[in-house]
Amino acid sequence: MTRSWPLWIVSILKLVGWGLGIYVGLCLLAFLAQRRMMYFPDREPEPEAVQRALGVRMGPWRDGKGSVLGWRRAARRGGPRILVLHGNAGDALGRVDYMPTLEAAGFEGVLLEYPGYGPREGERSEASLVADARAALRQLKAESTAPVFLLGESLGSGVAVQVAAAEPKLVAGLLLAVPFARMTEVAAHHYPYLPMTLILRDRWDSLGRIRGYPGPVAIVVAGQDEVVGAAQGRRLAQGPAGPVRVWEVPGATHNSLPLAPGRPPWSEALAFLRSRAGMGQ
Repeated sequence: MTRSWPLWIVSILKLVGWGLGIYVGLCLLAFLAQRRMMYFPDREPEPEAVQRALGVRMGPWRDGKGSVLGWRRAARRGGPRILVLHGNAGDALGRVDYMPTLEAAGFEGVLLEYPGYGPREGERSEASLVADARAALRQLKAESTAPVFLLGESLGSGVAVQVAAAEPKLVAGLLLAVPFARMTEVAAHHYPYLPMTLILRDRWDSLGRIRGYPGPVAIVVAGQDEVVGAAQGRRLAQGPAGPVRVWEVPGATHNSLPLAPGRPPWSEALAFLRSRAGMGQ
């Protein structure tokens, strides 16, 4: 004679089963949709993007096959270049505000458009963004022997760190704005109910990678950073093998760092990189 469970136990087991099923479903959905949750590109046909660029005195920067890589001024100074690697939202032309600040410090700013952003086709992933930035860096170095620095903003800080670690002899220095130490930690903070450390495919481990770059690193932290958190930038500053300096803007949020040309923190950070790269002031 078999013994049956009491109805209340059966009901609890059913509820637990339903709860586990819903949780597993949420985990699966997060795993499958995570790149849509991480990358938020603005898309635009190339003719429209070129016209928009001309409106801010920029022109298309093309690869050897004539495809758009990004945007830069028509006039070349022949001096040091800074390759700008933007954050996860919008597109490269949306970062044109960096140009006056970089130019005031004597640098040529070059805006890289990621695959799958703006007019560019391609996959949006950690591997594709890093590979594309490495190719862009090599193209800049092939143009002249002038130094190339990397400016990585938010997600772009992860791109910059990986490129510098892979190509340390080609990167004169890093300027990291509102950076993170590890994307898994940022994701776990925003989604504490999901096992992000297990399901995240694009892990962006900047803290682990930056140890492989011996050059100078300047870090600008937003004191009220609500996206990655100021502590992430401070923690990343503990990783570089070479000289590092940190500037923290106490009242700034993730998207509100001041960008006044010739003013701190950018003027000081850029001067630090120049001096550490042996370029003087």
